[in-house]
Amino acid sequence: MAAAEAFLADIENRFRAYRALAESAIEQTDDAAFFAALGGEANSTALLVKHLAGNFRSRWTDFLTADGDKPDRHRDTEFVLTDDDTRDALMTRWAESWQLLADTFAVLTPDDLTRTVTIRSEPHTVTDALLRALAHTAYHVGQIVLLAKHHAGENWKSLSIPRGQSEQFAAAHQQRFA
Repeated sequence: MAAAEAFLADIENRFRAYRALAESAIEQTDDAAFFAALGGEANSTALLVKHLAGNFRSRWTDFLTADGDKPDRHRDTEFVLTDDDTRDALMTRWAESWQLLADTFAVLTPDDLTRTVTIRSEPHTVTDALLRALAHTAYHVGQIVLLAKHHAGENWKSLSIPRGQSEQFAAAHQQRFA
């Protein structure tokens, strides 16, 4: 596999992993925690889901041909909950936005990586735009995990290596790839 093909596959897999991580954390969050913020300037899981869904819709719709910040996107409203922002409605938007990402990856080719796209009128190579989007996603998924873990407290089920089990994990991992 050529480097460009491997890069596209790796980036797509990393996005999938971050989605799975976020959704595993969200599953451990009851409705009260889903909508709870830790402070006045803090975002709730609901707001992070709403923001990422809005960002993805804007970025991944017509990714190669239209600015990544669509004229109908109102980013500030992504950080305000309305009566229509139920958990089900937000998770539906979340799923739809991830489908836009999957649809984008389905048509991207290695030759696209050196093309230029714009985000807020600023030019980026496709490679840079993908890396920027992955970093943004990872940033907010980390916040979702932190909030879920905070609200779950002692009921938290680890999404990675549980405390005190690093050596067992490393041994099993080494056997798997040996």
